[in-house]
Amino acid sequence: MATPVLDKADAAGSPEPGFADSPYITVTLRIRRFNPEVSADATWEDFQLEIDPKERVLDALHKIKWDLDGTLTFRRSCAHGICGSDAMRINGKNRLACKTLIKDINPEKPITVEAIKGLTVLKDLVVDMEPFFQAYRDVMPFLITKDTNEPTRERLQSAEDRERFDDTTKCILCAACTSSCPVFWNDGQYFGPAAIVNAHRFIFDSRDEAGEQRLEILNDKDGVWRCRTTFNCTDACPRGIEVTKAIAEVKRALITRRY
Repeated sequence: MATPVLDKADAAGSPEPGFADSPYITVTLRIRRFNPEVSADATWEDFQLEIDPKERVLDALHKIKWDLDGTLTFRRSCAHGICGSDAMRINGKNRLACKTLIKDINPEKPITVEAIKGLTVLKDLVVDMEPFFQAYRDVMPFLITKDTNEPTRERLQSAEDRERFDDTTKCILCAACTSSCPVFWNDGQYFGPAAIVNAHRFIFDSRDEAGEQRLEILNDKDGVWRCRTTFNCTDACPRGIEVTKAIAEVKRALITRRY
């Protein structure tokens, strides 16, 4: 039996049928790098890579970290828009890297990636989230009832009562809204949109009995009245929460004491 041999065209590297048009494009990611062990100043660094435009910015960051520069530092966990850990500024806008497709952010130009604003940068795209989570803890984001005994049945709630706060149950604590707020940029003492959203979720829950207490917490000088209604938070929310509306409802509840 004759031994098969490669055709000269195949040996020269001609593409196989069906592979003539590659789906990959060349993109440049311009990443703001910061390493306090190396320099006190942040710098921009460009990375070029081949990627399918239908892939996500998170996929591009993975390719850079795994193949080009293992020192690149960023947070990510579920990679499906649920954990909220990979919030960052992409082309100047707060987004989740795992939900942002390359093709949707003009890959013909350098794609800028940097850490979210208003929180201390620890390294590259990683920020100190402790002030953000402290504000979240301060509004007591859990169900509180006067009955300290274990309930003997479910705490029932009508569909209408549940719908009252349905929107604010969607928060994934990514900090995209809070770190898009100009007030928070200038004064880290402000509770911020995310904390107010999570307070709203329980203030308007018919089963909860600590609404007055939460309202008094948000009535502080660093509370809900610091909001200037710029709608940055609503635009930044990757879950589509009407953040500015929720803040307005908390303000109204403070004035009327009806919720």
